[in-house]
Amino acid sequence: MKQIFSFGLTAALLLACLTGCGGQAGGAAPGGTAPSGGQTPPASSVPETPAGQGQTPPVSPDPERGVAAGEISREEALAIALDNADVPEGDAYNIKNETDSDNGIPIYDIEFETDYGDYDFEVAMADGRIVGADYEVDEEWLDALDGSPVTAEEAASIVAGKVSGASAADVSVWEESGDGRGRYEGELFLDGMKYEFEIDPQTGKIFDWNADLRD
Repeated sequence: MKQIFSFGLTAALLLACLTGCGGQAGGAAPGGTAPSGGQTPPASSVPETPAGQGQTPPVSPDPERGVAAGEISREEALAIALDNADVPEGDAYNIKNETDSDNGIPIYDIEFETDYGDYDFEVAMADGRIVGADYEVDEEWLDALDGSPVTAEEAASIVAGKVSGASAADVSVWEESGDGRGRYEGELFLDGMKYEFEIDPQTGKIFDWNADLRD
């Protein structure tokens, strides 16, 4: 009877010892929970990408085209157009001034209105040269505009003074009188440009003007 009791006690102690060792092996490691199987995974072999490297920066929308060195500004281009049209700045309204190109030439495309006519100009950004123009003054305004009668020769001089590098001898002028009032018509070819015009003989004002860059 004592032998049986002693054997049973020994078996119970051995079982308790084995149970305690198994619980310690599967327990949590210091500082955190051990993964399944008791193994710590190896550190990743893929290097981290430093911030700001290997990344494509965001693309910003193209800003409005600025004025490059040597180019004229929008304000300067508008002043050139107003001066060429003989229009006071205060008379112009509904002004549009945008960048564009004509025959590969970067230009300011300028439009404005007055009480006596509508005006369109193309002014080269590089040097301020006028490479296109089109306007017509309402004839009922001619009598209200300041001026004095001019001859055909004087009309040619007026046109030459409007085009840089031109002389009166370059301008062809003839007189038309079919509408009762009479007018001078003419044309000028210079530096790849063609100019056509009509001038009021009573005031010397150009009331129809067209300038085109020829191909």
